[in-house]
Amino acid sequence: MTQGDAPATDLRPWGLNASDLPDPESGRIGHGFFFPGRAGRPFELEIGSGKGTFLVQEGAARTDTDFLGIEYAGEFFRYAADRVRRHAMDNVRMLYADAGEVVRCWLADACVRTVHLYFSDPWPKKRHHKRRVVQLDSLREFHRLLQPGGELRLVTDHPDLWAWYEVHVSQVTDLFERRMFERPSSAGEGEVVGTNFERKYRREGRPFHAMTLVRRG
Repeated sequence: MTQGDAPATDLRPWGLNASDLPDPESGRIGHGFFFPGRAGRPFELEIGSGKGTFLVQEGAARTDTDFLGIEYAGEFFRYAADRVRRHAMDNVRMLYADAGEVVRCWLADACVRTVHLYFSDPWPKKRHHKRRVVQLDSLREFHRLLQPGGELRLVTDHPDLWAWYEVHVSQVTDLFERRMFERPSSAGEGEVVGTNFERKYRREGRPFHAMTLVRRG
């Protein structure tokens, strides 16, 4: 990992560092690593949790589901993990790590019911497009870690990133069925998801784009 230090000791068990993960050569991990003894409960993943607004809202609305949020920005990670701690949420965990590496190297096959990717960094400069979360390789990885019938849920305000999604999704129709996006139960009136970014962009009058991809097979 290349990110800066973001100690999580005082935030455990709500906040974990990448250094808390086992050596990937020892085998892949899933729900049981982050929520020991809770087998059988739905397990969902949010990539790029920011300040944790979605996780706090949705985790409170669906206490029968366990959520893991992955955040690479240390300041946001600490804020979100402390927010989850202050709410004493036993069904939400935060991980300070590179989500791409966690998905590719650590997460087990068919371990996740839903992947949430909301308002991801659009990396607008062409030379940075390789840093966008959605790539053909990452879509294949999401297919691998999702359970049969599991969902990848995408929302963005950025028209160029939306066009990028459209192009890449059109190339994996053998892996995913595209469906209309349904608002999560915790979204406020008129909101698509209800994250901090959405609320900020809504005040700026930006349009939003959303889709749900359902795993085939």
